[in-house]
Amino acid sequence: MKITDIRATTVTVPLEAPLRHSNGAHWGRFVRTVVEVETDEGISGLGEMGGGGESAALAFAGLKTYLVGHDPFDLNRMRYAICNPTASLYNNRTQLHAALEFACLDIVGKKLGVPVYQLFGGRVRDEIKFASYLFYRYPNPESGHGEVRTVDQLVEHAKALKTKHGFTTHKLKAGVFHPDYELECYLALAGELPDDALRYDPNCSLSVEQALRFGQAISGLRNDYFEDPTWGFSGMRRLREKLSTPLATNTIVIDFEQLATNVRDPAVDVILLDTTFWGGIRACIRAAQICEAFGLSIAVHSSGELGVQLATMLHLGAILPNLVFAADAHYHHLLDDVIKGGKMGYANGCIPVPHGPGLGITLDREKLEKYAELYRGLGGYPYDRDPGRTQWYPLLPNTDFADPRDGRTPDLRTR
Repeated sequence: MKITDIRATTVTVPLEAPLRHSNGAHWGRFVRTVVEVETDEGISGLGEMGGGGESAALAFAGLKTYLVGHDPFDLNRMRYAICNPTASLYNNRTQLHAALEFACLDIVGKKLGVPVYQLFGGRVRDEIKFASYLFYRYPNPESGHGEVRTVDQLVEHAKALKTKHGFTTHKLKAGVFHPDYELECYLALAGELPDDALRYDPNCSLSVEQALRFGQAISGLRNDYFEDPTWGFSGMRRLREKLSTPLATNTIVIDFEQLATNVRDPAVDVILLDTTFWGGIRACIRAAQICEAFGLSIAVHSSGELGVQLATMLHLGAILPNLVFAADAHYHHLLDDVIKGGKMGYANGCIPVPHGPGLGITLDREKLEKYAELYRGLGGYPYDRDPGRTQWYPLLPNTDFADPRDGRTPDLRTR
């Protein structure tokens, strides 16, 4: 079997409302590039990649000469064709490789007539538990609904998601407002959802001292972990020495050199595995096995997915015996998807693992074209800018937080 073509289509799919984070915002929609790898046997595979609000289509087009004629079963060779470690100093293609690996695994599974999880020894669970992913949100500029800014709005939103989807774990994406205000919000969540697990993730925006105060203030709550409170191994080690809550990361341990460093001199307890950031499903499985050997915990991270990447997260979660935490997903914020059947559904906070050949999902061509046309009309957006604070750039640690009293609706136009 040989690869004959690689096609990349950039889409933008609307969200319920713009999502705010410590570095900027998702401007009311996700921009994702859907990859299709075709073969001489008529079997094609699907991949997906983000891009910080921008298209990755040209980057995939540039890799066609590397991969046309390549056997999709030869994944080890493909890794070095695309991600040679020394060449990657100049052209880091880790996330591109991930999307292409997704597609090749999809092809291999379809060729053999088995789900992707079967390629790695089979599944240990039939469904994956997810956390609600709580964001501070601007109002939807068209409907005026969906704002999450006040304590009451955050609690109401979390309770609504719990009622609708059955979540029993809740993660607050934070670092938007001053940590004192966000502590008030977090304590309110804990008070209203006393039987549920919680996570706080300020995206490294706090100083070590701010993170220490925050961590001490929440130490008696049902915390799964304290995620990326500050930047860097040294700062995280200082916190780990003083806090009882486990520390987690998806920023400072995202490759094997960093994982080795954390094994030798621990700074974090929970490694969040992202099928895109780590370069594919196979790398995540290998990392999870290393974590298991050294007594480190793992969870599945979300970098803002449509159904194609969500399928990779589901297959990964099905494989890993040491996955004990609920997975992250932005998915419930989406209004639609580009796969047949529409958005996958939650039941009791879980999504079933697809059991069809390959990734077990199929593109909806009409939806793909609909949201590709929407992207052509709207273009991208700068993920690291806040549309409500046009002259603001984040620092690490941040010292200039947004004002929770500011209820203005920003202009989301980028053209």
